[in-house]
Amino acid sequence: MTHPLTAGLRQGLEGLSLPLSDSQVAQLLAYLDLIAKWTRVYNLTAVRNPVEMLTHHLLDSLAVIRPLQSRLEGGALASHGATRPRLLDVGSGAGLPGVVIAICCPDIEVDCVDTVGKKAAFIQQVAATLRLSNLRGVHNRVESLTERYDVVCSRAFASLHDFTRWSANALAEQGVWMGLKGKYPGDELQALPPDVHVFHVEPLQVPGLGAERCIVWMRPAVFSS
Repeated sequence: MTHPLTAGLRQGLEGLSLPLSDSQVAQLLAYLDLIAKWTRVYNLTAVRNPVEMLTHHLLDSLAVIRPLQSRLEGGALASHGATRPRLLDVGSGAGLPGVVIAICCPDIEVDCVDTVGKKAAFIQQVAATLRLSNLRGVHNRVESLTERYDVVCSRAFASLHDFTRWSANALAEQGVWMGLKGKYPGDELQALPPDVHVFHVEPLQVPGLGAERCIVWMRPAVFSS
């Protein structure tokens, strides 16, 4: 039986010019169902209406895929010896956008870190249920991580200042920060320390979502020249 959100998701993917396989579409919808199921017990998200979950969760996260792919193709690969790019989703919660990235980009190793154990456990459950070998849930504070990542991202986690400060040690040499924000965060940009270089603020268009979105791309100032 066809999932009730299939048509809406495919329409959104068309609006994003993001071609995905039937299996990836099925995985995204299964992931949405897992969020809904776990939220009834663990309160993973405040958004519970299925149609709103499609726009506010899936499509909002899917909007970052093409910019991320372009950035990685443009050379944002670190020199830590990994054969595949690694991405860390900080304060991942229900796995947005980390799980979506893992589904859409099987060549990227995705770790989702959260200080709440049940949220990290949920990511592990998603990885097992959807057979995503490139996805891992990590129960820890980002400041305590010792591994390094080519891309460190966050969505609704903290201010850009705190996000970059807390995750600095997790960023590999030549790596980039990907801060997902709503409207242009002028005040947060002004508050960034001089050792963080903003090299692009990229506006996003999310199908069906009447709200501003952007990606703030950053790197340590020492590597900005």
